[in-house]
Amino acid sequence: MLFTDRVDAGRRLAEALRHLAAEEPVVLGLPRGGVPVAFHVAHVLGAPLDVIVVRKLGVPYHRELGFGAIGEGGVRVISDDIVRRSGVRQADLAAVEHDEEAELLRRARRFRAGRERLALAGRTVIVVDDGIATGATAAAACEVVRAQGAARVVLAVPVAPPDAVARLRAEADEVVCLSTPVAFSAVGEWYQDFSQTSDEEVVFLLAQAAAAPVSRAPAAGAGTGTEAEVEVEVKVEVEVDAGAIRLAGDLTLPEGAAAVVMFAHGSGSSRHSPRNRLVAAALNRAGLGTLLFDLLTTAEEADRANVFDIETLAGRLADATTWLRRRASLPIGYFGASTGAAAALRAAAAPDADIGAVVSRGGRPDLAGPRLADVRAPTLLIVGGRDAMVLDLNRAAQAQLRCENRLEVVPGATHLFEEPGALDEVADLARDWFAGHLVAPAAG
Repeated sequence: MLFTDRVDAGRRLAEALRHLAAEEPVVLGLPRGGVPVAFHVAHVLGAPLDVIVVRKLGVPYHRELGFGAIGEGGVRVISDDIVRRSGVRQADLAAVEHDEEAELLRRARRFRAGRERLALAGRTVIVVDDGIATGATAAAACEVVRAQGAARVVLAVPVAPPDAVARLRAEADEVVCLSTPVAFSAVGEWYQDFSQTSDEEVVFLLAQAAAAPVSRAPAAGAGTGTEAEVEVEVKVEVEVDAGAIRLAGDLTLPEGAAAVVMFAHGSGSSRHSPRNRLVAAALNRAGLGTLLFDLLTTAEEADRANVFDIETLAGRLADATTWLRRRASLPIGYFGASTGAAAALRAAAAPDADIGAVVSRGGRPDLAGPRLADVRAPTLLIVGGRDAMVLDLNRAAQAQLRCENRLEVVPGATHLFEEPGALDEVADLARDWFAGHLVAPAAG
């Protein structure tokens, strides 16, 4: 079984875990790569999401040999047998534990951004990773979770070798693994996109999960009708014609949608960007359609120069706009992030563009060059107050715009708007701008 990326893996894994929804579980992701998978599991199950931060304790002269693990709350899981056989002095083992505890606390503070750890006592806990190689970290996580008071421990992963799964059945009450290939050498070989998950993405996903209301998912086989299910019903995966190539995308058209907003992502991002998806969800709730698609193929993204080829990106966005107009006869707006904002503005500057509105989030409008003066679509520039360099670039670009425009500065926000509430403010600003410029006022 091959997974497209961690989003795809998370959704498929969630379906295999629906039988646990009635137990009102807590979902814990192993950072970093396990968190995007866990995020989608938690969303489908309507469960709270947290990280499980564990540190393996390695014998000083042979760090690969673990003599135990530690977790938050002072949890220690020590193998007395390995300690005895290692012959290492207690002082040296204590030094290892001291160093690992400092790193554990640092990571936990970083990932949670000040939020409290979720209580596990008496709960069913689902430990999620993006895959298992040896199983050592997963085993340590299961032991730590049990020591923190979990009543039932479920280990869930998309892929793992059969022997590792067999060993881990002794550590968890239930192991759910979608694929157990015999010819297994690394987790990444079972993903088309196994790009590294950053600390920033972990922080963002946890913050979004904490901010979202928990709504219990229906058990497997239950009827439909929840808000989450309605959203899925109007979302379709599409292949967008962009000149000579076809690009993968997700098109969401709520019933009675009055307009569609196309998303142009920035460097190092994709249509799966959790930040863009949060904004898209806010637009969908306001009755606006959205199209999130990749401007570059996976092979093209490997060459960083392509990310800054604004002319090519703008051309593909224009071609995709033509494709969308054939599919949906609705007003169209552009939402661009980072370098994607330059592509959106450049495409909107074309004489025949007919774009109703543009919003730039932390964008680089300066990269649109002299074409800025040709943009006719009302343009909103959103920048974080602590993103000094980009703020200066936006102010300079704004001076070149001849269309209706506004610069909104989100106080205290940095470039990625990862501070609590910052991205929600971006979503509100974008929603109001598009609603005000794309949607015709009701006849009164």
